[in-house]
Amino acid sequence: MAGTNFVDYVKINCRSGKGGAGSVHLFRDKNTAKGGPDGGDGGRGGHIIIRGNKQLWTLLHLKYKKHIKAEHGGPGQGGLRHGANGKDNIIEVPLGTIAKDAESGEILFEITTDGEEKVLLPGGRGGLGNDHFKSSTNQTPRFAQPGEDGKDEWKILELKVLADVGLVGFPNAGKSTLLSVVSAAKPEIANYPFTTLVPNLGIVSYREHRSFIMADIPGIIEGAHSGKGIGLRFLRHIERNSLLLFLVPADSDDIHQEYKILLNELQQYNPELLDKTRILAISKSDMLDDELKSEIALDLPDVPYLYISSIAQQGLQELKDLLWTSMQT
Repeated sequence: MAGTNFVDYVKINCRSGKGGAGSVHLFRDKNTAKGGPDGGDGGRGGHIIIRGNKQLWTLLHLKYKKHIKAEHGGPGQGGLRHGANGKDNIIEVPLGTIAKDAESGEILFEITTDGEEKVLLPGGRGGLGNDHFKSSTNQTPRFAQPGEDGKDEWKILELKVLADVGLVGFPNAGKSTLLSVVSAAKPEIANYPFTTLVPNLGIVSYREHRSFIMADIPGIIEGAHSGKGIGLRFLRHIERNSLLLFLVPADSDDIHQEYKILLNELQQYNPELLDKTRILAISKSDMLDDELKSEIALDLPDVPYLYISSIAQQGLQELKDLLWTSMQT
């Protein structure tokens, strides 16, 4: 997923269709000079609809499409003929997309399943034809309802990556390397901060043809919750992960302290993130002998932990076993 192609936020102007006007018509034929009202109703204006598509991973296709319009409804006609409904405009989005009102910030709904449809902006109702207004005192009404206006509003679509496991760690913790080793994902890897500029997803194969999805979230730095670095932009992606895998390298000055800083950033951003299951993996552990591992273990946080090395392929199966077991509980 190229950095330039990953878009997780768009603001779009939506215009739903206006309802068609009801018809003012009196029945006439060669045998009837003064028939009753038979004006049909106007058609409904087109909706703006959001539909989930599991084949999409980004909102890129909406980045330069700022104005979304639906068709107007057709007018009613004589003979009680209903006007055509305006054509809906269906916007396909990745699973995990949240729709918000741009003015109030209110969350309207989220799309989580393939093919799921939600009306983002309803079209105007069609007007009633004059047939609806006949009565004993007015048998030939010469009026009908106009169609209801459509709506013109700004909406925000925001993507939260759907994954089972979210990787949490500072830049250069080895998250991209781990993802590339345990899955078929090919994230950019280099020895400098912020190599990962977009969330990367990988499908991790497990025993007996099972699998789960792991997301490499761009590196968090201290102060990310207040807008420092690039972590704030991507912290929301962690909200959708069922399990958080904290990755701290073995050569860190203080593994426990680094874990606490990461945990604090999540808590400051959204305290509910602390309710998720957490596992600590100490990466780059091929440089450690058993004595050093025992010494490090004396000052580790009270969460399940294990030592791994993506390069040396050490502890990876044990890690997948622990992740799988934790997701099932």
